Amino acid sequence: MNTKHLALTVVFSVGLVACNHTSSAKIDNLGASIDANSALVIQTESQKSNALFKAYFAERMQMNPISATYVGVSDYNDRFNPPINQQTLAETLAFEQKYLTKIQAIDASALRGQDLLSYEIFLRDRKIALEGAKFPGHLIPIHQMGGAHSAFASLGSGKSAQPFNTADDYRNFMSRANGFATYMDSAIEAMKEGIENSVVLPKPLIKKVLPQLQAHMVEDLTQSVFYGPLQSLEEKDNITGLDKAQIKSDYLKTIQNVIIPAYRRVYTFMSEEYLPKGRDTFGLLDLPNGKAWYDYRIKTNTTLALNAEEIHNFGQQEVARILAEMTKVKETVGFEGDLTAFFEFLRTDEQFFFDSEQALIDGYTQVKQNIDSRVPLLFEVFPKADYEVRAVEAYRAASSAGASYQSPAPDGSRPGIFYINAYNLKAQPKYLMETLSVHEAAPGHHFQIAIQQEVESLPDFRKFGGYTVFAEGWALYAESLGKEMGLFTDPYMWYGRLSDEQLRAMRLVVDTGLHAFGWSRQQAIDFMVDNSSLALTDIEAEVERYIAMAGQAVSYKVGQRHIRMLRNKAQKALGEHFNLKKFHTQILIDGALPMPILEAKIDRWIVQQQS
Repeated sequence: MNTKHLALTVVFSVGLVACNHTSSAKIDNLGASIDANSALVIQTESQKSNALFKAYFAERMQMNPISATYVGVSDYNDRFNPPINQQTLAETLAFEQKYLTKIQAIDASALRGQDLLSYEIFLRDRKIALEGAKFPGHLIPIHQMGGAHSAFASLGSGKSAQPFNTADDYRNFMSRANGFATYMDSAIEAMKEGIENSVVLPKPLIKKVLPQLQAHMVEDLTQSVFYGPLQSLEEKDNITGLDKAQIKSDYLKTIQNVIIPAYRRVYTFMSEEYLPKGRDTFGLLDLPNGKAWYDYRIKTNTTLALNAEEIHNFGQQEVARILAEMTKVKETVGFEGDLTAFFEFLRTDEQFFFDSEQALIDGYTQVKQNIDSRVPLLFEVFPKADYEVRAVEAYRAASSAGASYQSPAPDGSRPGIFYINAYNLKAQPKYLMETLSVHEAAPGHHFQIAIQQEVESLPDFRKFGGYTVFAEGWALYAESLGKEMGLFTDPYMWYGRLSDEQLRAMRLVVDTGLHAFGWSRQQAIDFMVDNSSLALTDIEAEVERYIAMAGQAVSYKVGQRHIRMLRNKAQKALGEHFNLKKFHTQILIDGALPMPILEAKIDRWIVQQQS
């Protein structure tokens, strides 16, 4: 998952929210409410906490308009996130401190059930957010895996969360474009400050960002990804002919005079000033306060008290174990040669690859239908929203992950999307189809994220929040259910499952190697080439992803291990009374949880089942 995509809504790094104080009196009035007779009504701790959660989410959406659009809050569709500057950073810090103070005033001993879970999560998250303020992530506002430059293009394509249904929708996006231009200018200033403080991207990553920017510097406006919404304008019966003409004229001017120049300014700066100042090292360890920064990244991504050495060693053990399993597959299919030769065979033999993007998408669609018929074997709760299979858009395919998932619209207007990257068909072997589908779609990310959005009892900050270790841990755990669902009967499909698990095991080694033990980019690439059959282009993109998103990649295996540990604990405690469907319900029904809070919840469930 490119979490993506993770968290699950668009987040650009650090320093994006600015407090809007117009509603502060309303938001701060959480301790009591006035009834129709103007009599003071004292709230319970449950009512106070839920009012607090509601106020937090409302203010957060007001301060982060891009995230608001993605979760279906349309009030701020005309705004972009505020610029990166000291005022924004200070207001963000004050915002988190305010809500930490408020949650600490709640009496947790009076809370039960969802209220208690929400309290524990909210308190923990505010502390973590404040701790992260000491690290200068805002000085690296964009990289090849994400940032405002790619998020804005996705919104402006007309195929994402930004609506283009009414005349006001088009005007909203034009207004948002002005905010985008302001934000990108602030990103330039932040990167200049990064140069002064020796907090800059490695040169190979800068080189990957440049073509992403250049893709939007077109001469022919009809070739711009931002032209997409105009193609459907004529079909809008609810917009008058005069309005259509004015909208088209204004929209083209916005592309020409606002959007393209914003991309050009960033491109010019990054190619002429930033690239020469880019660094030749790769890990956080090489940045000021880098060791503490990486330790923080491990904590935020895993939610557990783990250190780099422990994760590195666990990864080495898993890589060796999975290599042994791969050797068994080689023997099963009767391949003559060593494992290195088997890897080369799997990388190159034509039988394992599709010859067109459409054939790739059709193949995954067929796998979807097969999996959808099997998930009832292990589950009793299902998302209402469906998902569809799509190819990654051409403008972002070169630097995107091999597969990813985008959650459905909360109001049901847009399905979940399982993206397959067709940029390099030799990086999409057929033997990965079942394991990738289970991970990204059902019962992996699609089940977990869609169900989380659909649970009515969850406060919005949980419904639309998440933890990489939970989301990715669940998706990797879901892969391990494949045989229980009747998948992976073909030995090459089983190899695909092992290949995907090996990728996650190698991430433990490579991520920590890069950021804690001084590995070079080439050293990381060589390790992955030696221990997998992944295409070299895939490996290079993966390694550069780990460089850009320190600590994110270790959460997959760590999360899977923790969820499997909880299942084993429950099975041992409950014996013949253990019900796997009900266990899965317990994991999914309360949304994403930090691992310690999930473990405490499952422990309580085990006691309830025993009684």
